[in-house]
Amino acid sequence: MPTSSIDQFAATDIGAAFYAAYDSVLSTWPVDTTSALLESDYGTTHVNVFGPESGPPVVLLPGGGATSAVWFGNVSALSARSRVYAVDLMGDAGRSTAHGKPMKSVDDLLGWLTSVMDGLDVDSPSIIGHSYGAMIALAYALRNPDRLSRLILIDPNSCFAGMRMQYLMHALPILLRPNEKRERTFIEWETDDALLDEDWMSLLTIGAAHFPKSKTIVPKRPSKKTLAEFSVDTTVILAGRSKVHDSGRVATSIGASLPHAKTLILASATHHSLPMVPAEDLNAALCSALRS
Repeated sequence: MPTSSIDQFAATDIGAAFYAAYDSVLSTWPVDTTSALLESDYGTTHVNVFGPESGPPVVLLPGGGATSAVWFGNVSALSARSRVYAVDLMGDAGRSTAHGKPMKSVDDLLGWLTSVMDGLDVDSPSIIGHSYGAMIALAYALRNPDRLSRLILIDPNSCFAGMRMQYLMHALPILLRPNEKRERTFIEWETDDALLDEDWMSLLTIGAAHFPKSKTIVPKRPSKKTLAEFSVDTTVILAGRSKVHDSGRVATSIGASLPHAKTLILASATHHSLPMVPAEDLNAALCSALRS
């Protein structure tokens, strides 16, 4: 995806609305938040940064379309003792800009994330990923187990079990012909009309309908053999009311395939309300996992 497509988008009224919504959500982050731009063969990666410079590094990977700004309800709790790096996924909605080498494979996707880790110059970070970000985080950790200290997956889809057909059927119209109304209706359905930040909803829906994204690269679900050989300290936090999958069955699958992992279910959470709601419960679980 050439840089000009992002430039052209930014020059439109809808592009201006998207970036205004992004900045509005980011304005709810702590006032000392800074940003970093990391160059690689794949483009320019935008990272929002906060927390004590001497704190242990924590890298946050958001769900598809959510952007790095989505962690607004979590960053203060996480940064109490950690240096937080929230990444805008390359080729997805946000402030990262894909140019140069296109990402066409899982190797490219993980090569991009490796370049981000190199650019941040962090030593053995903890990686926290939600949804699609969790899929990327797990794939990266399986390939680079010596490059992180711990892995925290928030309601990971297609990592340990498949997705419900009902969810896929509801998502299909968005995949075939995305628009703002369809995206909002889908999120309201999955979250049972949870009260979500309206600026973030605007950011999500505008991005889903209009942002010039690359083709989504989906890592394959790891085999039982691959998971059995995986030894990184892992915590999986599941949404009890997720419509993506049956969280109880996912927990059982994790227990069978990754027995050393710690698994917990947030009873009131849905897949797409996380990591925003219930922020307090999620933050307690995240901070506990980071201290383990």
